Amino acid sequence: MKDVITCEGLTVHYKSTTAIADISLHIPRGATVGFIGPDGVGKSTLLSLIAGERALQQGTLNVLDGDMRERAHREAICADIAYMPQGLGKNLYPTLSVEENLQFFAKLFGHGRAERRKRIDNLTKRTGLFPFLSRPAGKLSGGMKQKLGLCCALIHDPKLLILDEPTTGVDPLARSQFWRLIADIRKGQVDLTVLVATAYMDEAQQFEHLIAMNDGKVLATGTPKELLAKTQTDNLESAFIALLPESIRRKHLPVVITPIDESAHAPIAIEAKSLTMKFGDFTAVDNVSFSIKKGEIFGFLGSNGCGKSTTMKMLTGLLPQTAGEAWMLGSVLDPNDIATRYRVGYMSQSFSLYTELTVEQNLVLHARLFTQANTQDNKQREARVQEMLERFSLSHHKDALPASLPLGLRQRLSLAVAMVHKPEVLILDEPTSGVDPIARDNFWRLLITLAREDGVTIFISTHFMNEAARCDRISLMHAGKVLVTDSPEAIVAHKQAATLEEAFIDYLEAAQPSKDDVQSEEASLKKGVSSAGQEAIPEKENTSAVPAATKQKSRYRQSLQRLMSYATRETLELMRDPIRLTMAFLGSIVLMLVIGYGITMDVEDLQYAVFDRDKSAISEQYTNSLAGSRYFVTQPDITSYEDMDRRMKSGELSLAIEIPPDFGQKLYKGENVQIAAWIDGSMPSRAETIEGYVEGIHLTWLLEQASQMSTTTSTSLIDVQSRYLYNPDIKSLVAIVPAVIPMLLLMIPALLTSLAVVREKELGSIINLYVTPVSKLEFLLGKQVPYILTSFVSFILLVLMAVYFFKVPLKGDVFAFAIIALLFVTFSTSFGLLASVFTNSQIAAILLTTIGTMVPAVQFAGMITPVSALEGIGKVIGEMHPISYFLLASRGIFSKGLGFGTLDFAVYAIAIGIPVTLWLSVVLLKKQER
Repeated sequence: MKDVITCEGLTVHYKSTTAIADISLHIPRGATVGFIGPDGVGKSTLLSLIAGERALQQGTLNVLDGDMRERAHREAICADIAYMPQGLGKNLYPTLSVEENLQFFAKLFGHGRAERRKRIDNLTKRTGLFPFLSRPAGKLSGGMKQKLGLCCALIHDPKLLILDEPTTGVDPLARSQFWRLIADIRKGQVDLTVLVATAYMDEAQQFEHLIAMNDGKVLATGTPKELLAKTQTDNLESAFIALLPESIRRKHLPVVITPIDESAHAPIAIEAKSLTMKFGDFTAVDNVSFSIKKGEIFGFLGSNGCGKSTTMKMLTGLLPQTAGEAWMLGSVLDPNDIATRYRVGYMSQSFSLYTELTVEQNLVLHARLFTQANTQDNKQREARVQEMLERFSLSHHKDALPASLPLGLRQRLSLAVAMVHKPEVLILDEPTSGVDPIARDNFWRLLITLAREDGVTIFISTHFMNEAARCDRISLMHAGKVLVTDSPEAIVAHKQAATLEEAFIDYLEAAQPSKDDVQSEEASLKKGVSSAGQEAIPEKENTSAVPAATKQKSRYRQSLQRLMSYATRETLELMRDPIRLTMAFLGSIVLMLVIGYGITMDVEDLQYAVFDRDKSAISEQYTNSLAGSRYFVTQPDITSYEDMDRRMKSGELSLAIEIPPDFGQKLYKGENVQIAAWIDGSMPSRAETIEGYVEGIHLTWLLEQASQMSTTTSTSLIDVQSRYLYNPDIKSLVAIVPAVIPMLLLMIPALLTSLAVVREKELGSIINLYVTPVSKLEFLLGKQVPYILTSFVSFILLVLMAVYFFKVPLKGDVFAFAIIALLFVTFSTSFGLLASVFTNSQIAAILLTTIGTMVPAVQFAGMITPVSALEGIGKVIGEMHPISYFLLASRGIFSKGLGFGTLDFAVYAIAIGIPVTLWLSVVLLKKQER
């Protein structure tokens, strides 16, 4: 049979690091192939190349009868490959439920409603996820996330299934369910090829073909039996170690378990009685009781989501129990008991140290948290940090950042941090998940030394049965209840099993609900679900006889389905994110209030005072002319120059009028008289406006005086009057509010959309774009649609606010306004997508979008200064940017009563910007990781 994968001379470099070096392989079709090796040896890189997720650098790679360098071939076989990346739920969406995640992936691969229902029910029942269909993926345990990731990978019918450490952190029962599921699928699809990278050597034993890797190179290939025969060992873990270079093998030492001294009457370090934890109606831990002696290594095993991590968090004081009692080192467990916390070290399931600090800095920080700040403690702290670096073999990596370390070293660092303050109890939540065999053995030698030599009590959860066998006692847990607590040997003997894993599975299967209970539960969960889900999976459609026109329509329908799948998913995430949802609607309204009033150009209610040094009737008359203006508010008279200077400096006065002595007499005599107007010039535009007001009032008063004193009556019939069109009261709100609407509809939608793509880059779910049939344009438009709709609703709210709150009359064509606004928010969300594609972090995307929207809106769009009055590059930007045209349209429709007939230029200008920004986004968005 022809090989499904062939590669020659494959080499990949990450800057100065060589991930894989000159790899050549031939993988037969229909085989199950396992990739085994330590962390960071290139397994994931090789699998990502085969999946088409990463671009080739050097060498050749043919997958499914085609060259993976050719874009057309990658697109043609995309639906024939299923890829589950490494990492807990890396390809999942945490705010979506189990059902919604599976529906999303099923739609991407073109399944109809009935087929989606059947496949989802089948996969979730087989993996035990059916009762959790409505639970958000982010609230699943690590193992349950892996189950869901596997279900998403198997939602279609691939020819090549690529699983990168799919069962890391998954309990033995769930692992056996996984492989039974894949075995069943392979029975119906004999040519299915399965590639698996795994950290479990007992899993690798079942694969038909193995590829052992180290340092980016292939050490050996062959069947498990062939590798055992080649290395003359009796298990794969020993075989792999034997295949390693001599320089590495010398560093490996077997784990020797020193028996605990049972004769010594050690005190109880940890004790729990009827410990219970409820989250609403859900009982996570149900009446759990056990005790752990000082210096004992106590293992905690159980199915995924059974309550192990919750129990550990209660015992560390991180989570207050709902009921029951617990004691830690002889003291009643109290979350506020800081003294007991000083005696406990905790290592969480996921890496929780500071990635921006070096190895040594993380140790120093945690050492400081547990010691006093004095000279003696400083010396002890420095000595302890050095001791931890040497004891955990971290001295050569002390200046490295944790993110640059292999997983095994990161776990060793976490343990060193947990031990830096010399705790008496160490609580470890699955500390070796995903760690290679050599690193696990090194880790366990450290634990045994801590327990036997330092007397540290170790409470550890694990899914590795060989690790559980090293514990003094273990407790098996399922569905929040403890099933049994005893030594590993006694548990195996009680079940008369060959191995501890068999005994573990027997206990879990015995604890499963009966068949009748399961059917009853499934019936209740299925209530409200379409009966179409009970139908058999439809046969694959025979497309050989389908006319070309029908095929084309089918492709269009599938493309639309993929687009709408992303649109639906983005909508759900937006609706469940209160910050973004609030920003989409309330943010626009608040900014409309602030900006609408904050940048008004009206200068009214100016506080002024008069320094009347004449005190005559005519000076009083002049003062009254100012007091009668709506622009000024009279303040107490100024008494001296010092008083005027003080009040002007404090901001109490914006204007001071000084009337000189003998003002009235000189005026009647016809002599030249000067009146001083002192204006606060700290804001030039405001000062110029005040000057204009004063000059106008002064001129009016002079005309009145001249009219009263003249004996000649004017016979002129000429009367020149000014009339202001569109804004007769010359109120700036009428100009500002219609201009604020375009500014907000550019900034807010763009900011919201700017997080759409870059957030997936940071979370890792962008990998779904790389390995699914969705095109770049479908991906971008699907993400854009929800923000266009929310932005248009925001536009309606802003217009209503302008009309009913700010009292700005809307005189023009409302329908034309709506169409132009819809085009404009499409442009603004396209710009947000462009910023999101261009950047690699959410902070950078927000900064770029803020600058890219605010600067054109405020400086170049004509909001304050007309575009025609701009010069140079500013004028070019103003004439090209769509916001300039939307601003003209908004002001024209509000104030001038314009419609489509006079605003067609704005429609064309805005519409042109949409395909330009989308085209740039498509060009910059990559369909492969580089």
